[in-house]
Amino acid sequence: MKLSLSTRVAEMPKQKTKTLLGLKELTALAKESGYDAICMRASQIGIQHSAAEQTAASEVVETAGLPVSMVTGDIDTPANNDSAQMALRNITPFLDLTERLGSDLIRIGMKADSDIHWAQKAADEAAERGIRLAHQSHTCTLFETIEKSVAVLKEVNRDNFGIIYEPANLLVCGQEYGATPLKAFEPWLMNVYLQNMWPHEDGTQTIATWFNGPVPFDLVPFGDPRGLDFELIMNALSEMNYAGYVTVHHNVADGMDIQTGVSQFADHLRAVGDFE
Repeated sequence: MKLSLSTRVAEMPKQKTKTLLGLKELTALAKESGYDAICMRASQIGIQHSAAEQTAASEVVETAGLPVSMVTGDIDTPANNDSAQMALRNITPFLDLTERLGSDLIRIGMKADSDIHWAQKAADEAAERGIRLAHQSHTCTLFETIEKSVAVLKEVNRDNFGIIYEPANLLVCGQEYGATPLKAFEPWLMNVYLQNMWPHEDGTQTIATWFNGPVPFDLVPFGDPRGLDFELIMNALSEMNYAGYVTVHHNVADGMDIQTGVSQFADHLRAVGDFE
């Protein structure tokens, strides 16, 4: 497995557009902390930026010696708002951005069964350029539950369309989050996202879900026993011989010093997982 750092770690809490660290600072921090790649979000560079700005961002990560593991090219997809699925209607600028960043994987959003047709069309266009599309396990989407996720993956039925396994979102939706979903998702598994959420009735934040209603939770550091069991997750990935990226997707800025969190989370995952 290879360790990737999402640029989400430096976004301002509860804001997808503002960052506390620039791309040069963040890539330098990732390199110092032993990450193998950067997972790019539109808060740093996206389709809203010019081709020249996109190329300049590519040069920053290339200079740091870090490939881009995946691209989330707009704000709507991670915000999971009413426009989260619109990238599928016009995937071309996302493909252009991804090519400029030297990546081959794009995160997309799907909110209704009517999006399946558009996912097929977008995947077909992406395949012509050797690019894959994937949807994260995420609340209030077609990928909230294990059963529905597998059904949608089968219906889209494209070799270059898959899933980003994210156990915290499965947890808050009342799903199993360890070996069970990984075995179910294995034919389509394209990335792994990790954040640590502790659902409890006195949580200071609340996340909406279709399956489980509003769920109060707190973000806690990796290794906190109140949250997810990352050793269980790493063992399940190792047993299935997963060799792709495992991405720290936690909003470190929400309650932690960014530099400390980025380093500590990498240390914890390397301690419990089989990384290159």
